[in-house]
Amino acid sequence: MDAITTDKELAKGEPLKKPTQEEAEAAVRTLLAWAGDDPRREGLVDTPKRVVNAYKEWFQGYDEDPVKYLSRTFDDVQGYDDMVMLREIAVESHCEHHMAPFLGTAYVAYMPTQAVVGISKLARVVEIYAKRLQTQETMTSQICDAITESLAPAGTAVLIDAVHQCMTTRGVHHPNVSTITTQFTGVFKTDKDMRDRFLRLAGR
Repeated sequence: MDAITTDKELAKGEPLKKPTQEEAEAAVRTLLAWAGDDPRREGLVDTPKRVVNAYKEWFQGYDEDPVKYLSRTFDDVQGYDDMVMLREIAVESHCEHHMAPFLGTAYVAYMPTQAVVGISKLARVVEIYAKRLQTQETMTSQICDAITESLAPAGTAVLIDAVHQCMTTRGVHHPNVSTITTQFTGVFKTDKDMRDRFLRLAGR
């Protein structure tokens, strides 16, 4: 798919056809040439294929449904009625404005009403949304909404702390600045003690 075709489809509001592997690799060769290098030289000959394969991994979240991972729950919790929290979930995502990585950690908690979900599934939800072009604010909200809508808990809390390469390696060049975003629902929003407990357990 060339740039002219893409612009026409965008202007008409038509669905975009996903480019083929070969078209994606051709686009990478164009960028290499635009940057001032020769995509035909030995060290770059296989770079387009490597880049496209890396993109498949970095953006695999588009092919997965987070709700699916939250659909299997367990009712037998032996009377457990307190917060369930996962700390320090690795976040590896890419900024949708510059396609530069942002890396950090997520802290996720929910207050179950009846059923609980396997803890690995919560980490998987974070990973699915991270493996898309994102803003950190949107991703925080998406994770919180997915848990809230799927599990109907008494409350959900999400905190993400990440460093954005679009800020550290270009633009203002501030390497030691991290961005913190939070989203709270239910008891985490209405009960200050519960919210403070979550933040304390997250080391905030």
